[in-house]
Amino acid sequence: MSRRSGILEFAVLGLLRESPMHGYELRKRLNTSLGVFRAFSYGTLYPCLKGLVATGWLIEETGGAPEGAPAAAGRRAKIVYRLTTAGKEHFEELLSHSGPDAWEDEHFGVRFAFFGQTSRDVRMRVLEGRRSRLEERLERMRTSLARTRERLDDYTLELQRHGMESVEREVRWLNELIESERSGHDRRAPESAARDKQDQSGDTGGLPRHRGGTRPDPSDDTTT
Repeated sequence: MSRRSGILEFAVLGLLRESPMHGYELRKRLNTSLGVFRAFSYGTLYPCLKGLVATGWLIEETGGAPEGAPAAAGRRAKIVYRLTTAGKEHFEELLSHSGPDAWEDEHFGVRFAFFGQTSRDVRMRVLEGRRSRLEERLERMRTSLARTRERLDDYTLELQRHGMESVEREVRWLNELIESERSGHDRRAPESAARDKQDQSGDTGGLPRHRGGTRPDPSDDTTT
């Protein structure tokens, strides 16, 4: 699996973790909420969806046309995609990953978009990994600029300075986020924060612990 297809699968599972969607709605959310997918097409999305159905992570259900979708008289009903229990478990496993892939430019933005569903310790590892990666990049940029400054015209020099300033701004932003996380501030929705706190305390409310350390969602439709 390529990095691009891997992060698309992650994003699709994450959005469907929030609620079932038609392909039209899903593509719209990917386009508007996750900038890395602004230029991708149905020709990219639907093979991904079919693959996720084949693995058992999604199921297809028949539903009406999504709000805002063009009318299609005489066409068959739209397909709604729903996350299965296995798909939910797989997504939670992906959320727990905090290695170098999560820090890269293309992946980091998507991972950050789902921090509301990510545990605090994983958020910290991803943020610190991203900061470390950018600090290394910034040092290389400074070294390169010092070595080539005399050979650059004013416009190229200004472009390099702009690039460095962009990285410096992101490092400052990451420092603020990391400090906020360390101080115990949780930016997630109250129900997500409460669920994470309950999981960490070991209280499962009398229910068996779900694989991956989280409780199963009793309202989740697990029909496959």
